[in-house]
Amino acid sequence: MQEVLTAADEGSDLRARVARFVLDPRFQHFIIGLILLNAVTLGLETSDSIVASWGTVLRAIDDVLLWLFTAEIALRIFAFRGRFFRDAWGLFDLVVVSIAWVPGSGPLQVLRAARVLRVLRLISVVPSLRNVVEAMLGALPGMGSIVLLMLLIFYVFAVMGTKLFGPDMPEQFGTLGASLFTLFQLMTLDDWANIVKPAMESHSMALLYFMPFIIVSTFVVLNLFIGVIVDSIQTLREERDRVAIVAEEAAKSEERMEIHHLVQEMRLLREQVAALRRER
Repeated sequence: MQEVLTAADEGSDLRARVARFVLDPRFQHFIIGLILLNAVTLGLETSDSIVASWGTVLRAIDDVLLWLFTAEIALRIFAFRGRFFRDAWGLFDLVVVSIAWVPGSGPLQVLRAARVLRVLRLISVVPSLRNVVEAMLGALPGMGSIVLLMLLIFYVFAVMGTKLFGPDMPEQFGTLGASLFTLFQLMTLDDWANIVKPAMESHSMALLYFMPFIIVSTFVVLNLFIGVIVDSIQTLREERDRVAIVAEEAAKSEERMEIHHLVQEMRLLREQVAALRRER
């Protein structure tokens, strides 16, 4: 029984050392460097001339990096055990690295192109990028109303555009679907002049249709999206600051309790010393 307890203690101590090693900033910087190196090699593999000259070296580097990433994931799983699988970012890293082990031939060959997803591990490794992504995900519920508003605006203007410009511009506004696609193109300000100018040739007041849509969809709605994301980032930051303050207050409270216990023990010792002196 004693041997089992000793082995368990040794295993727990080993996991603690591995956890400290994995969380060490120097190790994190090393992983970031490997991810950036992998991003460079994956980009170089898109050049036929470079692959013809250095393809063997690039593939060797890619294989070494894959083994290093796999070893890092294995260390994290060993160190954190169940907590690793409860962490969304840990699962993200596990899926991204697992995809890279998909065979390069056969029906799953297309997944090999997903090796570039390893570059996205920068999001989980760099805290500032992770905070931005978490804020964006937190902003999704608030974006629902904005998306609904945009859909209403698109539908109303698509119906109007089909009726107004459909006969003269069938390619852009001939059907409701074509009108929706054209409006999306206008929202991105992509080649919008070649849409508006022909419409103005047949409808002199066409600007009264296009300008309100462009202003509302491109500037107002886009700023609403940005506002929701910025508010989410601010809320996340305030929440983390509040958690940090609570943790600091808890640490101070624990320290005060320890000081209080030490004072009580000192008083008790003084009383015992005084009692011994009186007995003498």
